[in-house]
Amino acid sequence: MLKTMHSEVVESKSKERCELCKLADDCPNKYGEKITLKNHNLTVHYFCLLMASGVYQRGEEDEGIYGFLVEDIKQEIRRSSRLTCNACKKKGASVGCNIKSCRKMVHLPCGIQQEFIFQFTGQFPSFCKDHRPVQIQPLSSYTSNSLCCSVCLESVEPVLSYTVLKCPCCHSGWFHRDCLQHQANSAAMFFFRCTICNNKDKFQQEMLRMGIHIPERDASWELEENAYGELLQVYQHCDALKCRCDNGRGYSANDGKWVIIRCKFCGSRGTHRLCSSLKPFRRDWVCSDCRPVVNENGVVCQHIKSPASGEQEKKRHLKRQQTSLHSAIVCKKSSFQMNSPQEILHCLSKKISPLHFTLVEIKKDGVLKAAQQILRQNDFDPHHTMTVTFPGDKLHSEDVGSGNQRRFLRLLVQDLQNLSVFQGPENKKNLALDSQALRDDLYFDAGCILALSLVHGGPPPRFFSRALYKCLFNFPSDSRLTVRDMVDTVLAEKVKKIRDARSLKELKEAVSSSTEYLKVAGCFRQVNCLSDKQQLVDDIVTFHFITRMQLPLQRFREGLNTLGLFEQIQMFPGPFCDLFCSSSEKMSAGTMDSLFSVQFSVNEEKKKKERTVVGFWRQYLHECEEGRCATTLEDILIFATSADAVPAVGFNPAPSLSFLHPQISVGVFPERHPSFNHIVLPVLTSYEIFKKHMEYAVCQLTMMQTL
Repeated sequence: MLKTMHSEVVESKSKERCELCKLADDCPNKYGEKITLKNHNLTVHYFCLLMASGVYQRGEEDEGIYGFLVEDIKQEIRRSSRLTCNACKKKGASVGCNIKSCRKMVHLPCGIQQEFIFQFTGQFPSFCKDHRPVQIQPLSSYTSNSLCCSVCLESVEPVLSYTVLKCPCCHSGWFHRDCLQHQANSAAMFFFRCTICNNKDKFQQEMLRMGIHIPERDASWELEENAYGELLQVYQHCDALKCRCDNGRGYSANDGKWVIIRCKFCGSRGTHRLCSSLKPFRRDWVCSDCRPVVNENGVVCQHIKSPASGEQEKKRHLKRQQTSLHSAIVCKKSSFQMNSPQEILHCLSKKISPLHFTLVEIKKDGVLKAAQQILRQNDFDPHHTMTVTFPGDKLHSEDVGSGNQRRFLRLLVQDLQNLSVFQGPENKKNLALDSQALRDDLYFDAGCILALSLVHGGPPPRFFSRALYKCLFNFPSDSRLTVRDMVDTVLAEKVKKIRDARSLKELKEAVSSSTEYLKVAGCFRQVNCLSDKQQLVDDIVTFHFITRMQLPLQRFREGLNTLGLFEQIQMFPGPFCDLFCSSSEKMSAGTMDSLFSVQFSVNEEKKKKERTVVGFWRQYLHECEEGRCATTLEDILIFATSADAVPAVGFNPAPSLSFLHPQISVGVFPERHPSFNHIVLPVLTSYEIFKKHMEYAVCQLTMMQTL
């Protein structure tokens, strides 16, 4: 986006300090343009303004500073003057971590020193060292060899960190952060791409996520005056070993033996016709540089990229200048921050295409195998709608459609917690360390399946332990992992003995009995006093949950980031915690009744009878809750929607009831339309008949689905 400053913006002097960061430095690549409004005695760095947590662009482009109104900027200066920087401990911290539970505040320059990540896109969020986005390294790209930065060609350790970044599209593009930023400043939006695989779109998107600023302009070399002037000149020089022309190598006639013929491939070498003994009709001369890659028929044996003519290059350059820039920096406007899991999942579900489908065919080996098979398909796309078929499905079965999909996701989440990557009691699972699961990449599969289930309308998992959620999302940030979180009873008992030792002798005995494990964990040490036990226990717990599980956690996070879910949970870990960790509350009759809207007939006589049936329906729900029926409330919900709980993303459409008015009540049972979350209740004369017919219909479905 090419911007024109307001008339009262003038060139700043080096002595004027930024009102937000309090520095006088004029370093556009680091802090953005330094802007002064003389009439308001106001100076700020543009990046300090973009990243400030309490100010948004409420004006037009020519108002204030690129749409940031002067009164808003002054209000932000007053707000930040009361806040202390976590780094320098001085007042004026205007930049805060975007994670709501995090209270870290810094000046922009201090944030750079503290390895904050500033995203120059969207709402311009900032992230502290604890919550910043990270890159995930695929298993296939792990290497112990030292590589080189693809920009500066200096060595780089192939370990992802704040200072080392990797191309998301290829396994060879490793970069120093500073080198990437210098390249972005030079190449800008049109030419910034991976130097190895040449990918532009995914590469720019990933680098913006990781805090690389990509200027919204043409490349620096494109902005030089007459940058391509030499391309408008035709090469006129004889490069023959011996030039026979009396007028010199630079002379070229319009025709005849002294006309200069240029190389047909590169165009950057030439010769007089006579100097290379060319016949009058020949114009396909090849220079000595290009000859080694041309066969005897004059065909290039390997790809050579010939320079375009000056006129073509000039046209392309003009076209780039005239093309409207696709901005990576959008206006920083205030927007409603979604913090409800249902809202976030609903937003993510909009990425799912209703026009493209992935066929999921359930066979005898179960839903988990079917899910893993589609994940391993080369053309699998999580954005496609899933079409699920179960054994014995009929073409016009009521379950075909979203009903089958919800049934599939319900069974999938039930089976998932029994996968070898999880261990621990029911509804309190931790990740297990399984070498075979690592080889089979089951940790990624498990994370991916959970993400697909949540976004596509599956039930909340609710089987994570608080410790696993803490390891994945560092929430709550102020809590610690303890021995109580360990589910390995043998190891937990040994660690408890160390924790509960009341004398130095007991402590040494406890340490001695666990020597083998402590050596493997790197925690073995001599204990000289009783106070040493707490640090030892903390180290063991950290090794057990974090150090030894780094690769499983990394692959699980990568799978969970399918459809962008992991990043959203990382932004709002608090609201999502209950979806993963809290055991579901038993459904009540009142809750069940409130889920369904009632669609009454227009005819008053029919409506009167339907109100009676609604009374039967509510009585039946209460008897199910009290255990006086052959069915449960969950069975009824499965009958209506194919889901045994309300999906995390909610029902779409909302469950509903309508009515059927039969001539006779014999053999008339409730009808289900799970693809529409709808039940049709027959209008019957007594509650006893209604209950009998409901139980028969629901139990019949339960029996059929368990076969």
